[in-house]
Amino acid sequence: MNNIVSLKWLLARMYEPDIVIVDCRFLMGKPDAGRELYEVSHIPGAVYLDLEKDLSAPIEEHGGRHPLPDIFDLTVTLSRVGISNETRVIAYDDQGGAMASRLWWLLKYLGHEQVFVLDEGYTTWVNTGFPVSSEQRVLIPAKFLANVQHTMLVEMGEVKELIGDERVTLIDSREAPRYRGEVEPLDKVAGHIPGAINRFWKDGLAESGAWKDATSQAERFADLNRDGELIVYCGSGVTATPNVIALQEAGFNKVRLYAGSWSDWISYSENPVAVGDEEKA
Repeated sequence: MNNIVSLKWLLARMYEPDIVIVDCRFLMGKPDAGRELYEVSHIPGAVYLDLEKDLSAPIEEHGGRHPLPDIFDLTVTLSRVGISNETRVIAYDDQGGAMASRLWWLLKYLGHEQVFVLDEGYTTWVNTGFPVSSEQRVLIPAKFLANVQHTMLVEMGEVKELIGDERVTLIDSREAPRYRGEVEPLDKVAGHIPGAINRFWKDGLAESGAWKDATSQAERFADLNRDGELIVYCGSGVTATPNVIALQEAGFNKVRLYAGSWSDWISYSENPVAVGDEEKA
């Protein structure tokens, strides 16, 4: 599957009428920085969607640090920025594709197929000498109707029931020290969901920052059962989404996201916590 498009691909098509380019830049801990960067310069014609204001719901007791947005609210947001069911959406960020992948996943979840993540990101676009602008696009509303793909999502209760099921592999997408429970900069409890293996999401990128090709992604997950079910999570459901893309690129079809992820899991005090390394035999 081709979910990633190159800088040159977008440069050749950026003014086609059915394309909406979405700037998803966002810095954790600096919630206004992404929009401020967008207002200074962005890919011409791009609209801005904010991870926390547009692509997440408000934080509650459960649901994690970036709960999934309300479906109706999200369809209103997408319609407002000119995304219809026929639009080709190109999402980009400057965070290795993590924020753009969140929008990619949400659109796929709502049944929208024509959505892609821009390879390499905004800084490389600028450094390549491609055009930028500070002008904001005049928004012409469109009509977006959701066709929710419930099979893409898994909730906490089901994850708990599936722990120990040999047909299911849990994939923790965070950095190894967080997975092992050695450090935890963001959440109140360190560790991982029992039985989960670790595949750091940034290992899907080459040293240049470009996405690895399908063959290299397949090598990352060569030990996994292609007929089994994969459940991917991270800290809050954002950086797990690049791994969802990578798994699809590698040819895995049974991939679901635990959107609440670790921050939701530990909001239930009775849930078990594991530390150290685990690998599926």
